[in-house]
Amino acid sequence: MTLTRRQTLALAAFATGAGLPWRASAQAFDQPKFLYGFPAGSSGDIACRRVAERVGGTPYAKNAAIVENKPGAGGRIALDTLKASPNDGSVLALSPFSATSIYPHVYKKLSYDPVADFMPVSIAAIMHHGLSVGPMVPDSVKDVKGFIAWAKANPDKANYGSPAAGSTPHFLGALLALSQNMELKHIPYRGSVPGLTDVMGGQIACMFCPAGDPLPNHRAGKLRLLATSGSKRLPFAQDVLTFAEQGFGDLTTEEWFGFYAPARTPAATVAAATGAINAALKDKALAEGLATVGLLAQGSTPDDMARSQRAEFERWGPLVKRIGFTADS
Repeated sequence: MTLTRRQTLALAAFATGAGLPWRASAQAFDQPKFLYGFPAGSSGDIACRRVAERVGGTPYAKNAAIVENKPGAGGRIALDTLKASPNDGSVLALSPFSATSIYPHVYKKLSYDPVADFMPVSIAAIMHHGLSVGPMVPDSVKDVKGFIAWAKANPDKANYGSPAAGSTPHFLGALLALSQNMELKHIPYRGSVPGLTDVMGGQIACMFCPAGDPLPNHRAGKLRLLATSGSKRLPFAQDVLTFAEQGFGDLTTEEWFGFYAPARTPAATVAAATGAINAALKDKALAEGLATVGLLAQGSTPDDMARSQRAEFERWGPLVKRIGFTADS
């Protein structure tokens, strides 16, 4: 899949203007709204709420933002809601890049145009994904190779959950299965929390999801986090080897959550929101709080976020084609 002329022009607009320090002033909103497309309690939800708490008293907002969860459809419901929201900057959405960089390769008729319908505001956090197993998988399985051996010996039980069909974790599981010439049945959930509940309850074998989501239960011994997808180990999970360290470098990926505004939101308002979000992310207490759920606080300019979105779009296109998954499959 290639970018349309409309998308290319929109990205060019971001690259030439979205990262510039506009001089026009923006009127602060009394209480803006942040949308998040997955259930409460997940790592992304926590990031959204921590930032929302700190944007008050800035040129963007007089008070803390309200967070509204719009779970379902792998985060697409929240972005559909954002698309239909006033383009004055009073409503933003926090989304993983999969919804804007991967879904265009998955859905033939995506209900939004990831480039033309939204404006990048700022990246908020970086997440590594992880492979977690529960009681269905014997305690003797302590690494990825051990899991592969178990899955091949138990094809009737070899299944995995992910936060959504077409999400990055879904495709990490699919890529692992392809690389090992084995079957892994995919079970999509509406976010990480319900899937991890089933892993711990022994209903499914394992879960691919943001590594921060299973981290508390990994520490408590309720499940085992076998690997993480970053180029380096998570600083707050040093006991867990990366996929690359275990010989599966193709599964290396670091996904971000980023804030978007509706298209045609005034430049001054986007600049005010970017400034407020980046200031919040520099707060030491916020960064430490995100670390407890496996996230690395990291802001950006709209320009940098737009470039990263395009790079991930181009990277994942061939991978999705290789996996052979579409929304109709």
